Amino acid sequence: MGVGAVQENVKTMILTVSAGLFAGACSMAIGEFVSVYSQLDIERAQMKRDKATRGQKREHEEGNKKQLPNLFQAAVASTFSLGAIVPILAAAFIANHKLRLAMIVAAVSLASLAYGAIGSFLGKSPMVKSCARVLIGGWMSMAITFGLTKLIGSTGLEI
Repeated sequence: MGVGAVQENVKTMILTVSAGLFAGACSMAIGEFVSVYSQLDIERAQMKRDKATRGQKREHEEGNKKQLPNLFQAAVASTFSLGAIVPILAAAFIANHKLRLAMIVAAVSLASLAYGAIGSFLGKSPMVKSCARVLIGGWMSMAITFGLTKLIGSTGLEI
């Protein structure tokens, strides 16, 4: 939406968004890896403290190790790429700028509802609440990105 606010050329838009997709996917995967690694360190330290203070049995400790987060699984599970490919596919074949933006909003809205439903199912949480939260968050994100980019693109950015 941000690129679409200031750039009507579809080829430029796809190139720019694709670069952002890969940069964002790498950033999110590395961020997830670092976050889960930090969580793993905290849990290991807690296990050591528990063992020192309570003298836990070895079996219990082995069971806890099996429940520790998997770093690489967390990095791979980052859904940034999946989410970012939706607007690219929606916009790639539409030459008309306004229609392209409308298709992006429609496709991202449907994808947001699907992500909310999947998250609700996996987390066993209320479906309507989860879908609404993801959909409204997506709309807010698109509106803010579009608005700020349009403002900066039309007035210029002076430093």
